[in-house]
Amino acid sequence: MTVIKHQISVSFEHQVHFTFGVFDRTNPLLQTLLTGRSRRAAALVVVDESLAAVRSDLLQNVGNYFAANTENLHLVCPPVVIEGGERAKNSYFHVSEIHSQIERSHLDRHSYLIGIGGGALLDVAGLAAATAHRGLRHVRIPTTTLSQCDAGVGVKNGINAFGKKNFIGTFAPPWAVINDFQLLSSLSERDKRAGYAEAVKVALIRDREFFLQLERDATALAEFDPEAMRALIYRSAELHVRHIAEGGDPFEFGSARPLDFGHWAAHKLEQLSDNRIRHGEAVAAGIALDVIYSRRAGLLPAASAERALALLEALGFELFANEMLHLDTNHQRVLLKGLEEFREHLGGELTLTLLRDLGQAVEVHEVSLPKMLDALDELQRRHAVAGNRVIAAAGR
Repeated sequence: MTVIKHQISVSFEHQVHFTFGVFDRTNPLLQTLLTGRSRRAAALVVVDESLAAVRSDLLQNVGNYFAANTENLHLVCPPVVIEGGERAKNSYFHVSEIHSQIERSHLDRHSYLIGIGGGALLDVAGLAAATAHRGLRHVRIPTTTLSQCDAGVGVKNGINAFGKKNFIGTFAPPWAVINDFQLLSSLSERDKRAGYAEAVKVALIRDREFFLQLERDATALAEFDPEAMRALIYRSAELHVRHIAEGGDPFEFGSARPLDFGHWAAHKLEQLSDNRIRHGEAVAAGIALDVIYSRRAGLLPAASAERALALLEALGFELFANEMLHLDTNHQRVLLKGLEEFREHLGGELTLTLLRDLGQAVEVHEVSLPKMLDALDELQRRHAVAGNRVIAAAGR
């Protein structure tokens, strides 16, 4: 028997830009990113439907930008508007829709697919870009706090299948990410808040100083102060990108996924609520559950656990939902099935990120289900106490 072996190394440049008014005709950023070759850059633009509805000027601004730079840029058709939100990821339909437009527009591997929207829209557009011609150049323009903090600055794309989140997907670093702070202004307070959970997550597992900053800014963030929000987004994005670039496993060949702290429960909670609970809200609850479990497992000091929970509450998150109590036909908590689904998604043994202290993560490979159930019960009691305080305050 003989064998041929050779090491293959591929180098990616992962760039995240921060700007204000990306489609202002005087802003050169997008044109600079798309040009540099001898021919005009051809681009297909896909826009989140809900974003287009609240920003009636967006589609016109996109068209005007390309028209003003027609010597270097070619918009192959008017922006394609598709459904956003988690429902968009529940079938292959929208990926196929984008593929069809790519084919009709005769785009090639040196053309660009620009996705403008929240994390779900970017997941769908990214999957289409990664699989058409085995890869078009994808530019992400995240438009929610959550996607600018986390989902939009990563290298993963995916849709849901078989009742499991992100079952179908790819690892494909985008050509570039553009975080345009101006696009956050039309968000609801609920959507502005949702991204805070991912910032708390990465602070808890990576950067104690960032956690302290979030504590200091909690009041301003709860009031959606733009300067505080921009600082949160920048640092969160920086920490996420640094982990991808320097963590040693950007495409998750191993069984560990530290940036998914709190996510095993969050993904299951989203499913159980039929996406009534949004991703960031579910992540906040998942973090709270794993914080309490970390303390009950003897890993995390009680004072640190309380600070983590208090910060999430100060930012306005509810840390418990009734869906967390749902039982299956065997009277077992359905939420706990998320542990096995998490292990299966990664492959190999279960590897869960927990906390040793603020800014210090630890990996474990076993979970005590009785302790996790106790943590869930404690979280429910805490939620009830907080609710009673609100009712009492309203009655005064």
